[in-house]
Amino acid sequence: MELRHLRYFIAVAEELHFARAAERLHIEQSPLSRTIKELESELGTLLFERTSRGTRLTWAGQVLVEDARRIFTALDQARANVQAAASGYRGTLRIALSDGIVPQRLAVLLARCREEEPEVEIRLFEVTFAQQAKGLRNDLYDAGFTRSDEAGDGLHSQAVWEDHLIVAVPARHPLLAHKHVPLAEVLNYPLILCDPETCEGHYKQIERLLKSVDMKPVIAEHVSSHEVMLALVAAGYGLGLACEAQIAACHSAAIISRPLAGNRPMLTTYLLLPDNEPSAQLGRFVERVTLATDGDSGEN
Repeated sequence: MELRHLRYFIAVAEELHFARAAERLHIEQSPLSRTIKELESELGTLLFERTSRGTRLTWAGQVLVEDARRIFTALDQARANVQAAASGYRGTLRIALSDGIVPQRLAVLLARCREEEPEVEIRLFEVTFAQQAKGLRNDLYDAGFTRSDEAGDGLHSQAVWEDHLIVAVPARHPLLAHKHVPLAEVLNYPLILCDPETCEGHYKQIERLLKSVDMKPVIAEHVSSHEVMLALVAAGYGLGLACEAQIAACHSAAIISRPLAGNRPMLTTYLLLPDNEPSAQLGRFVERVTLATDGDSGEN
């Protein structure tokens, strides 16, 4: 089995169309089909089902595509490690980011790491929570930040940051009559929420909050980023729920933030780690995260 076989296989698996995959690979369709047949022959199983209605992966193909992607991710990391070593770095930490982590907190942490241990490269990967958890178990990442505490087998999580959750309101909205907005009043209007798959941990924390009120929310839109959410809020499509720092960072006169009334809810960020003994570099990174947490007055 050659890397070429796997690269061609991934293209067909993602396109589910041989002609489009061939165009993507800049080759003719016949050599692509021949390569897939060679791979199926070597593995002794069909990877695709071809019918008059189209092409789809078999179960064996679905298994292979995940392993093939991991192989190319590992190759990319090996290439990046060599380039980092050639640039003078003496180690690398691979940190996964999920659920729209507050950039100001991340910037402070990375600046401290760069100041105290400049010879260690920190490489960031923006992925979904599911991808982060799988990557930590498969040694693709060393640690990760997420808004989900559902670590699962082989992983453990620790709460590291807490940020007040506030409501983003379009300018000249009726809710601006409140200095502190009751959550029940917020639910009288459509909401712009983060996508439950793209921002799984963030969404679940918001969902738990909304369930505390005996009202069914009206969801105007699910979006993949806080930037898109705030753009829709500014355009008047609905209200948004986010950390104060994330709303303040958009610098839009069309959005005004208000704290929620009562016991102000918090969004928690977790550090996710493999359930084994960390390397010395990772141990020092975790210590810096802990120090930043202990010494942070933040919004608390």
